[in-house]
Amino acid sequence: MKSLRARLLWFLLAAIVLAAATQAFVAYRTVLKEADDIFDYHMQQMALSLRAGLPASSTVGGLGGDDENFEFIVQVWTADGSRIFESAPQAALPQRAVLGFSNVQAHRTTYRVFSLQTGALVIQVAQDMAARRHMAGALALRTVGPIALAAPLLMLVVWWVVSRSLAPVARVRRQVAARQADDLSPVSEAELPEEVRPLVHELNLLFDRVRRAFDAQKHFVADAAHELRSPLAALKLQVQGLKRATDPDARELAVNRLAAGIDRATRLVEQMLALARHEASAAAGARPEPVSLSEVARLAISDAIAAAQAQDIDIGIARDDAVSVGGHAEALRMLLRNLLDNAVKYVPAGGRVDVGIIQADAGAGLVVEDSGPGLPEGERERVLDRFYRSGEPQASGSGLGLAIVKSIADLHGATVSLDRSERLGGLRVTVRFPTSA
Repeated sequence: MKSLRARLLWFLLAAIVLAAATQAFVAYRTVLKEADDIFDYHMQQMALSLRAGLPASSTVGGLGGDDENFEFIVQVWTADGSRIFESAPQAALPQRAVLGFSNVQAHRTTYRVFSLQTGALVIQVAQDMAARRHMAGALALRTVGPIALAAPLLMLVVWWVVSRSLAPVARVRRQVAARQADDLSPVSEAELPEEVRPLVHELNLLFDRVRRAFDAQKHFVADAAHELRSPLAALKLQVQGLKRATDPDARELAVNRLAAGIDRATRLVEQMLALARHEASAAAGARPEPVSLSEVARLAISDAIAAAQAQDIDIGIARDDAVSVGGHAEALRMLLRNLLDNAVKYVPAGGRVDVGIIQADAGAGLVVEDSGPGLPEGERERVLDRFYRSGEPQASGSGLGLAIVKSIADLHGATVSLDRSERLGGLRVTVRFPTSA
């Protein structure tokens, strides 16, 4: 049974039928038992009322007529076993020595008999069990009748309540079914029951992640088409220059330029792929884990130390507080590696690059300072945009390094700020994480 509505109705209606049947059975049996007790009580009271009016002699006479049909049969016996009175001549019930209640077989039926001794007389009050059962059954059925009437009404109420309660679910289903393939707008959560609202909320979060993934894909395609056009055109010109080179010096210069162009194009593609990968991770909503910033710093420095040593740049950790943040270790490693690559690229030979890991009341901080030329204040915000290149001539780049840093920081809920390093004189980049893990 795949339908939630059908399942609820089936179980609830079956429970109502079972409960009504059980209640009717118990009520029927209870009423029968109580009716028996009432009839026995009436018989007993009738015998007691006759006891006060009968003389202790055998002069009692007068039998009922042959055509009389009484519900109760009364007989009076003397001590020697003579019947001196009976209310129904056709009954002719035998005398029973057992006092109190008993069942007597007579005339192909069963009688319920109550015997009471008073002086020299025995009073017997009897009732046909068939008549008793008929009256008790009629009384029990009248008691069960309201239950049989209420059960269908209750089933109709349950059907109406379940249908009304599941109407918002049907509305959500219709909304989703009527959507176009590219419609990722949120589904309305208005008037939804508490049990269904979390499901629709998660569905809206899924739509949002898918929409951001599609946007990231479209941005990547647009950026790739825009940014790869110039490097590829430059590579084509350099190949043509290599073909036209006639002497070895010109050919060597053309080869060097071609190799540098290939390196720049490779670096651009790598950074674009890294940016697209981390934007996709952010859109997918990957779960964060506790990450040690000290371990991230050591791994990132090991990645950048070869390039730093080639330019005689002193690179290392200046401050190392024990700090962990919630995030993704590989993404944070790439964030710091891009900051270090950017610093090494712009710091002149013999310069210095320091990494600081700071624990503060407001959260954790990751700081990269260098002794390079720094950035003009007007460009410190713009360098975080994609493909923006600083006007500084010291090194070339694709304009994606700090954009990747900004994307990874956004993924971790962190902020990136750029200012002047008071200690080293160059650029100071601070990544502030809101809370410690």
